[in-house]
Amino acid sequence: MSVPTPRIPSTADEGPMSYAIFQLARAHRARAAVMLREMDLHPGQELLLMQLLDRDGQTQSELLESVGLDHSTVSKSLRRMQDAGLLVREPAEHDRRVMVVHLTDKGRALREPLAAMWRALEEISAQNLSAQQAKSFVRTAYTITDAINSRAVPPEESG
Repeated sequence: MSVPTPRIPSTADEGPMSYAIFQLARAHRARAAVMLREMDLHPGQELLLMQLLDRDGQTQSELLESVGLDHSTVSKSLRRMQDAGLLVREPAEHDRRVMVVHLTDKGRALREPLAAMWRALEEISAQNLSAQQAKSFVRTAYTITDAINSRAVPPEESG
C-alpha cells in the first residue's frame, strides 16, 4: 500500500526539486526519530555517537565541525547524552577551557544497534529502487549538497 504524494502547493512549482528534497528529508527524519527513540536517543545524537565511535576523545569543537550543527544544539545533545551515561566530558590537559568528549562503555555498546538502525533505514528508504538507482541517488544527493554548500551565505542569512 503506497502513501499518496502530498498535494504540492502552487508556490512550490518554482522549486519542485527543492520541495521534493524537503518532503524526503522530513519523512526520513521522522522515520529515523522513531527508530532512535527505541534506543533512547534523540535525532542528531546518533551523528555525535557515530563520530565518537570512529574517533573517541574529540573536542566539542571537533564534533561541532564534523556534524555541521550549531553550538547550542551540540552542547544540549552532549549534556543529555552525558546525563544518560553515554559519554563523559573532561577538560583537555593542554587547555582546561577545551572540553574533550569520551564514550562510556554504555555509549560504545550502541555501535551495533546504531549500525543495525542505519541498515534498516537504508532498506526502508531504498525498497522501491534498484541498486543502480540507489547508487545514482547517493551521487546526486552529494552533488546537490556540494552545490548548496559552495554558495556563500549572505550575512543576513547566516545568523
